[in-house]
Amino acid sequence: MEATISHKILICLGSSCHSRGNAENLKIIQDFVKERKIDSQIDFRGHLCHEMCNRGPVIELDEIVFEEVTPSNLPTILSKHFDKATCI
Repeated sequence: MEATISHKILICLGSSCHSRGNAENLKIIQDFVKERKIDSQIDFRGHLCHEMCNRGPVIELDEIVFEEVTPSNLPTILSKHFDKATCI
């Protein structure tokens, strides 16, 4: 039985968010999804821009927007969000 997409991750790849840390956050998210083997359940996309450049880096998890996401706080954000989700 094949898993269906049940979660959405959007990462802003606009120049401001990218230069403020989303370049590194991209890799962290990819590793998180791969380590947990949930890639078949995640729609993971880059996008340009939430118009929140002054509050970036910005990511969105299942329509919840997170601002000022850093490589140090991203693992906690991902774990808290997806530990509550049915995919883990």
